[in-house]
Amino acid sequence: MQRQQSSPARNRLRRLTRPAVIAAMAGIIGLGIGSQTMPASAGDESGTAHRVITSADAPAAIGPYSQGIAAGNHVYLSGQLPLDPKTNQIPEGATIQDQTRQVLRNLEAVLEAADMSLDDVVSTTVYLTDLDDFAAFNATYAEFFAQRPPARATVEVAQLSRGAKLEISAIAVR
Repeated sequence: MQRQQSSPARNRLRRLTRPAVIAAMAGIIGLGIGSQTMPASAGDESGTAHRVITSADAPAAIGPYSQGIAAGNHVYLSGQLPLDPKTNQIPEGATIQDQTRQVLRNLEAVLEAADMSLDDVVSTTVYLTDLDDFAAFNATYAEFFAQRPPARATVEVAQLSRGAKLEISAIAVR
């Protein structure tokens, strides 16, 4: 039996991870994952699939993204840095505890603009630049989520914007 030659496209596909293959195949067959707008919910007279959530009490977005997006009964919160919303800076000498509190206050402000609170958060993703800060971060995080802590993923990253020690994104449900 003669072995078939691999095409360049087949070689690239083999190197993709399983989620990437699924997403690529969905795009090929026209499912439009990630690019399709959700239908408007019943009773939504605006006819839009989602609305932008903005709070003056949280740092303004520093790029082409929204502080939060409400879609149905979900609110998706962009990652927040420990920026003071008044100065748009990280206070000099801020510890991991200080930065954690500021990030969670920033997330709280965006949630309040959506008529929600940290109690509505069901999932967070935490990016730390140093996992040696994990214990101090975790103790401070627990101050904000004492009763029903959300599901969470925590990962170490090489660097964050503006020299932050952490960034947190979240999903909340009404």
